[in-house]
Amino acid sequence: MLKIAVPNKGALAEAATQMLTEAGYRQRRNPKDLVTLDPENDVEFFYLRPRDIAIYVGEGTLDAGITGRDLLLDSGAPAAENTALGFGSSTFRFAAPTGTMSDLAQLGGKRIATSYPGIVQPFLADRGIAAEVVRLDGAVESSIRLGVADAIADVVETGSTLRQADLEVFGEPLLSSEAVLITRGGAEPPSAFEVFKRRLDSVIVARTYVMMDYDIRVENVERAVQLTPGIESPTVSPLHREGWVAVRSMVPRDTAQKVMDELFGLGARGILVTDILSCRI
Repeated sequence: MLKIAVPNKGALAEAATQMLTEAGYRQRRNPKDLVTLDPENDVEFFYLRPRDIAIYVGEGTLDAGITGRDLLLDSGAPAAENTALGFGSSTFRFAAPTGTMSDLAQLGGKRIATSYPGIVQPFLADRGIAAEVVRLDGAVESSIRLGVADAIADVVETGSTLRQADLEVFGEPLLSSEAVLITRGGAEPPSAFEVFKRRLDSVIVARTYVMMDYDIRVENVERAVQLTPGIESPTVSPLHREGWVAVRSMVPRDTAQKVMDELFGLGARGILVTDILSCRI
């Protein structure tokens, strides 16, 4: 039976559970449950602290897990990223009191507070910057005002929390993170893992594309299918109305509205867009 680790709480938990549900797996109904068995799919899910997942997977206790790229790298565990899952995006940046720092070189000899020393220390070492890394759990924005640090390294989304603390980001980002599927580093995952991964891949594709159907005159088909080439090739079917065909194709979700406008300009009519709930590509 395949053993999979899932975040039990935090920003990744709900999104991970939603993806697994869309992939057809049974998930816990009670947020206090630590384990959920899905006998129909021969999978057992373990709900763990996101920071611990890479450790369990790296040791081989569990076959795979969903966690953040940041947590994987910070853990130092012998686990490896297998697939980016497309949710939980975040960016790691350095920040300091407004107007005090503008270049990474200014971090030399300074104290940097962070909850992710496993990310910050290698980043500084790679650039030859000698600084003291102060590990703190939880929010680090107050560390400068309290005299614990001169700068911080943390997740930045809108930047509003930093502005409230009179801090501003500077220098290049340390890391762009998102939710990832991980496996044990250097080890071949069990054969059942391929089915699990294929299902998650299918959810990613279903979220990325929509199905587009439209009718168009035969003489305009070639130009139309250039706009809607699909994954392999669009389906073109003759209509009862002479000189017209129906076209069906998968189209990237983020460009669907623009494609509809262009198809309408080519004379396409009856243009419909529907969500894809699941697929196999």
